Amino acid sequence: MDVVTTFLYGLLDEEIFMRQPLGFARKGQESLVCRLLKSLYGLKQSPRQWNKWFDEFMKSQGFARSMEDPCVYLKQVSIEVFGLVILVLYVDDMLIDAKDKSEVEKVKTQLSTEFSMKDLGFAKRILGMEIHRDVKGGRLWLTQGNYARKVLERFNMLDAKPVGTPLANHFKHQLSAKFCPLDATKKGLMSKIPYESAVDSLMYLMVCTRPDIAYALGKVSKYNTNLGKVHWEAVKWILWYIKGTMGYGLLFDAHSHQARTLVGFVDSDYAQDLDTRRSTMDYVMTLGGGCITWRSLLQKCKTLSTTEVEYVAAIEAAKEAIWLGWLTSEMGLPQGCITLYCDSQSALYLAANQVMSSKIKHIDVLYHFIRQVVSEGKVKLQKVAGTLNLADGFTKYIPLESFSSHRAKLQILPMDKEES
Repeated sequence: MDVVTTFLYGLLDEEIFMRQPLGFARKGQESLVCRLLKSLYGLKQSPRQWNKWFDEFMKSQGFARSMEDPCVYLKQVSIEVFGLVILVLYVDDMLIDAKDKSEVEKVKTQLSTEFSMKDLGFAKRILGMEIHRDVKGGRLWLTQGNYARKVLERFNMLDAKPVGTPLANHFKHQLSAKFCPLDATKKGLMSKIPYESAVDSLMYLMVCTRPDIAYALGKVSKYNTNLGKVHWEAVKWILWYIKGTMGYGLLFDAHSHQARTLVGFVDSDYAQDLDTRRSTMDYVMTLGGGCITWRSLLQKCKTLSTTEVEYVAAIEAAKEAIWLGWLTSEMGLPQGCITLYCDSQSALYLAANQVMSSKIKHIDVLYHFIRQVVSEGKVKLQKVAGTLNLADGFTKYIPLESFSSHRAKLQILPMDKEES
């Protein structure tokens, strides 16, 4: 559903005046101003006041706001499993989910009595993401094929030759600040290239449905304000990769052996950033076999060993896992102990044992949080071979065969067929 004229609903707490609109002033009253009682588009307060109004209304209808995500509202309608009505709000767009369709209709009626609503029917599209269902097979895809096509058209890449990976191995030693232009003339020429626009367009694709390009975008986005030719070549390579995988998206399978189980993979690559010598860390969390959250970024702190960098990465993954465990439990999917797969035996040992040595004295108390959650049974760190770590492609360049295998196991697949 969609709310019509969303920002006109909120009541203002402050005393705000505005000039009279053109054609509204009466003769002799041109000097008067209007006092606003309700919010208008353009006011900084409007989004907040709308959200406040909507929150109060939902609570009056028996919904509770999620403790973990303020955009999720929950209402218990029966004692059976999944006896919930779930409403997810993004500004003025909302999805309503319930096991019983009549409960969805009740919520629609309640919303329509308070707000002017557009009923968009069975959810097929939300925020640029396309929802495809195989009801009999118990599968659901989230894709952005149409958006990807528009991006390629915008940058004249629709007829480009596709490639198999988001970044080629030859970029490994080229994505560096030393390839940025130094003189003003070259900087002026490169500023005419729509580099930042291309990166931003690809970023939305990555954030929603394409975790397979997360590492590549992390590498190229550092040069938005001062790019060299090689950086633009890398962005074009990502676009060529999207050309060959336009139909790919996230697959969630109700019959997966991990259909209701939250599982995570964590990895890192020690000191591989050419400019700062910082380490890249990543994690990917899956549910129903498909990715639900992912992250690939440079660590904020400088780590001094491969053990430390893997240890810090595991901590970030553990924090995400615990939060997701709470959120899914609110939605009727209690998780218990969440398994995180890591390919560093030394990091696993450090997390599981209260050891202290000269090699780890410098590690901040903050990062020993992982020991506590492991000992409490909230998170279980488990060893996985490096070749089987599905997060491997989020931290480094990997060969096409390995990349394709990991992508398939993460269920980033084309909608019409599955990869073997």
